[in-house]
Amino acid sequence: MQNDHVGAVYELLDEAAQMIAKELQISYIEALAEAGEMYFLETTDQFSIPAEKAEPLKALLAKAEFNKYEHEWVRKAFQLAILKGLKDKSHPNRQMTPDTIGLFISYLVNKFTEGKKDMTILDPAAGTGNLLLTVLNQQSEQIAKSYGIEIDDVLLKIAYAQANLQEKEIELFHQDSLEPVFVDPVDAVICDLPVGFYPNDEGAKAYELKADEGHSFAHHLFIEQSVKHTKPGGYLFFMIPNHLFDSAQSDKLKRFFSEKVHLNALLQLPQSLFKDEAHAKSILVLQKQGDQTKPPKQMLLANLPSFANQPAMLEMMAKLDTWFQEEK
Repeated sequence: MQNDHVGAVYELLDEAAQMIAKELQISYIEALAEAGEMYFLETTDQFSIPAEKAEPLKALLAKAEFNKYEHEWVRKAFQLAILKGLKDKSHPNRQMTPDTIGLFISYLVNKFTEGKKDMTILDPAAGTGNLLLTVLNQQSEQIAKSYGIEIDDVLLKIAYAQANLQEKEIELFHQDSLEPVFVDPVDAVICDLPVGFYPNDEGAKAYELKADEGHSFAHHLFIEQSVKHTKPGGYLFFMIPNHLFDSAQSDKLKRFFSEKVHLNALLQLPQSLFKDEAHAKSILVLQKQGDQTKPPKQMLLANLPSFANQPAMLEMMAKLDTWFQEEK
């Protein structure tokens, strides 16, 4: 039943995006952001389209009822439309965090921050906002304020359109996350780390984790920037490349971790989620050190089974629950 609703919302987004792309001569993904804006504002006046060409868009608007759609339907419909748009123009840094991983990260955020009220949360590589919105839709009661940073203006506009249609208050910043960020330290950071080299060698000099020579790893700098913008005792949930601790610059990273954070969990994601073993990832959970913090008695290490394997997943959840009880 839910798939029917998601499909209906997807059709509204897809039809509008196709029309807007054709009329404004822009890419599907750019048009999708404009379609989201149109449904939120409930008007086509922002487009410089002749009145007769705007009629089909007005007909779509007349049958859309975004205020009645569940937020998860809207998010999933956007996800389908974004995937369609990304197939047209594949871009290495325009990959979305898969849904199953987003939901699992939401579960981890919930477990590690249980009982905490009025939380603040930041995603420094927000992209289309999918991961952040997944977490917010799962625990909106707990989170008082959320922030997203994204350098790609098209992705940011989609995040903005999604947040509006899902009635989520997110403060979005269009900037390079590794430049100075004007966000107060938060209780939690979530991030699917952008993997690769940071081209701005001058900017990298501000970081402890800069490379001694050549380009620095962007994912290392993102970790440092995130820790800097987390409150003492706050948690960080990263999707990391599996080779994070084996790379040429990993010694500095290990030293940084021992001085700044407690390593709580390292959960390797199922290989089946990744086309190429070289791109496989894990979830790393850190806690920023503070006066009241202490490292876990035992770090949680696990290889997660396929999310489709329900018995194995239930067994894994039971193991995680046991770990949380023992650590408390």
